[in-house]
Amino acid sequence: MGENKQTVVDAARVARRTGSAYPAPFDEPVAGRVKRALGDAAGLDQFGVNLVTLPPGAWSSQRHWHENEDEFVYILEGEATLVTDAGETLLMPGMAAGFPAGRRDGHHLINKSGTPVLYLEVGTRADDETAHYSDIDMMARKEGGRFVFTRKDGEPYG
Repeated sequence: MGENKQTVVDAARVARRTGSAYPAPFDEPVAGRVKRALGDAAGLDQFGVNLVTLPPGAWSSQRHWHENEDEFVYILEGEATLVTDAGETLLMPGMAAGFPAGRRDGHHLINKSGTPVLYLEVGTRADDETAHYSDIDMMARKEGGRFVFTRKDGEPYG
């Protein structure tokens, strides 16, 4: 663990990141999402932990799946609609969902309610990763620790 990192983290003091790195117009449904990188603040490097707030109408992401990274969400407050290939499932406080690496079932959360949703998001930090987006012409490859977004044929955006 890095010398500047703490093992005890006050979530309220962790910087808020709003929106996403998606190219336009795919960033629009995610614009209101707020993440606090709790895992980074605690010095974790093998998996990430984010405290996420979705205001009414916001999406967690575009619907996607990962080749090499597991994902897990746990609902703390509010009601989120989980969307997968199988349809929609309402997730309420105390409910969780897991998305194993390599399972070709795109998923995301949507806040269809009138109140904010607060949840924990946990995921693997694979060195080599590709994310596939089920409903749009986009994919992402991890390069130098960051995702680079392209069309499915590899053509870059922008």
